[in-house]
Amino acid sequence: MMKREDKNKQIDLLAEEVNKFDHFYLTDIKGLSAEESTDLRQKCYEKEVKLTMVKNTLFKRALDKADGEFEDLYQVLKQNTSVMFANTANAPGRVIKDFLKDHDKPLLKGAFAAEGIYVGEDQLETLASLKSKEELLGDIVHLLQSPAQTVVSQLQSGGQTIAGLTKALAEKE
Repeated sequence: MMKREDKNKQIDLLAEEVNKFDHFYLTDIKGLSAEESTDLRQKCYEKEVKLTMVKNTLFKRALDKADGEFEDLYQVLKQNTSVMFANTANAPGRVIKDFLKDHDKPLLKGAFAAEGIYVGEDQLETLASLKSKEELLGDIVHLLQSPAQTVVSQLQSGGQTIAGLTKALAEKE
């Protein structure tokens, strides 16, 4: 049995993790073999996702202590829970989605991602397709470049026509 002071340390550490990372997913990985669990941890590590097993009551208290409103996630803090912490909103979702191709777990219970709360396995596709900050910036840059590139290419292709027309008009006079 865990001493109160150990529980309080654990709660503080979990609250720090919640505050440190921008996003976290609550999953159920019970039933994975040791080999599968190691494989999942490796995939998490590659995507800069931190996987941690938690006690539901301690994690709930950590969420109470952390900065943010997480009450809507309390309902999924039942049975076995592991937390996937990440600074990229879609990283845990992509890890889970990829891992589920060959395994039955992890099951998504809920998530706090992109400043929103998602509850239920049916949210996995939405979470996995969230765009990261870098992807969104890339889209914006592409959108901003697109009209400019169109104008430049039209001027270049039509440039000969305009120049020819201008020359022809000048010669007429």
